[in-house]
Amino acid sequence: MHGRPLDGIRVLDLTNVLAGPYCSYQLMLLGAEVVKIERPGQGDLARSLGPDAALNRDGIGASFLAQNAGKKSLELDLKDTADRAVFEDLVAGADVLLENFRAGVLTRMGLGPERLRELNERLVYCSISGFGHTGPMSEAPAYDQIIQGLTGMMSITGTQETAPQRIGFPVCDTTGGLMAALTITSALLQRERTGRGSRLDVSMLEASMSTMGWAVSNYLVSGVPPQPLSDQNPTAAPSGTFQTLDGPLNIAANQQRQFETLCRLVGAPHLVSDPRFAERESRKNHRGELNAALNAALSRRPAADWERELNAAGVPAARVLTVPQALEQPQLRHRGFVGTLPHPGRPERTLQVVGNGVLFDGEAFTPPSPPPLLGEHNDERAELARTWATAGAEEAAAS
Repeated sequence: MHGRPLDGIRVLDLTNVLAGPYCSYQLMLLGAEVVKIERPGQGDLARSLGPDAALNRDGIGASFLAQNAGKKSLELDLKDTADRAVFEDLVAGADVLLENFRAGVLTRMGLGPERLRELNERLVYCSISGFGHTGPMSEAPAYDQIIQGLTGMMSITGTQETAPQRIGFPVCDTTGGLMAALTITSALLQRERTGRGSRLDVSMLEASMSTMGWAVSNYLVSGVPPQPLSDQNPTAAPSGTFQTLDGPLNIAANQQRQFETLCRLVGAPHLVSDPRFAERESRKNHRGELNAALNAALSRRPAADWERELNAAGVPAARVLTVPQALEQPQLRHRGFVGTLPHPGRPERTLQVVGNGVLFDGEAFTPPSPPPLLGEHNDERAELARTWATAGAEEAAAS
C-alpha cells in the first residue's frame, strides 16, 4: 500500500474501554500515529476485561487487544509536574486529542479547551461521552447498556412479550466511536482550509439515535411509534427470519416480483393470488399467516439449499450464522478482513484482529503492529515529545 489517508496525523488518545479506543483504532487503520496516554500501573480498564482470566491478569485482556493494535502506550500521571510537561509538549505537536472523561474532568485538571488552544491552536480536540458536555445530563455516568435503554432501541428489540432486550453487542459504544472518527477526519479537512483546530463534542445518546433510521423517523414524520417485531422487518413482508429443515434463514422479499418468485420456488404459488397477500400493505397486515405458510414450505429443505436457490433467482436470502461461523466465511478471507499479528504477551501465539471493511486502492487496512504492553513506549516519551513539537511547529508555520 502506497501510504494511507491519515499518514502523518498525530493522535493523543486518553480514552478507555471501547468508544474512544474504537475511534482511535479507526484513525490508526487510516494511517494516524496514535499514542495512548495511560495511568501509571493501571492503564486502560479494558486491559483487565475479556473472557480469558490469565490475559486479564497480565493487562492484555481480549477487550483491549481487539481495539488497540498499531498504537503506542505511554504511562503519564497528569497530576505529576514532569509528566504534565511531557503531555503538554505532546499536545503542542498533536493533530488530535481524544478523550472520554465525564464532562469537565480535563477542565478541572487545568487542561480545558482554552488551555489546549493556548498550547496548540491547530488541535482537533474531541470528547466522547454518554450525553455530551452540555445539557442537564452532561455529567451523568453512562455505559453502553444505559444508552441502549435511553435511546429506545431496547424497547423495539425482541417480541411484544420479551421486549425490552439488550442488543447483543455494545452498539452505542461503537456508534459513538465511529461518529467521532468521522467528525475528526472532517475537522482535519476543515483545518487544512482555515488553519485552525476545532472542539468536537460527541454524544453517544445522540449518535446512537441518529443511526436508528426509520425507528425514529417514522415517529417524527408520521407519529407512528415503532413496536418490537422480533426477527421481522417492519417495512415489508415477507421479510425476516424463517425456519427451514435444519435452521433459520433470513429472507428479504421486499419487492413484489421477489415475493412472487419466492412463492413459486418454495412450491406455494397460490399465495400470490391470496387476497391477504396480494400487495405490500396487506402482506404486512397478515404477516403471521403468511409466515406460517412459508415456514411450512421452507421446512422441507436445508437452509443452505434455499440460500443458493433463492439468491440465484434474485431473492435475497442467507443463513443465520453464529459469530464463529461468520468469521469463517470465504468472503471475509478474500477481502483480508481479519489480520494476523504477533501476540504482545504470548510469543507462542498469534493475535487475530479485524479491519474496517474498506479496501483502499484495492488493499485492506491492517494494523502495522500488535497492541502495546502498558508503558511499552515509555522510553520514547522525550523523543516523541520533541519530534511532535517540531513537526507541529513546522506545520503551523507553513499554514
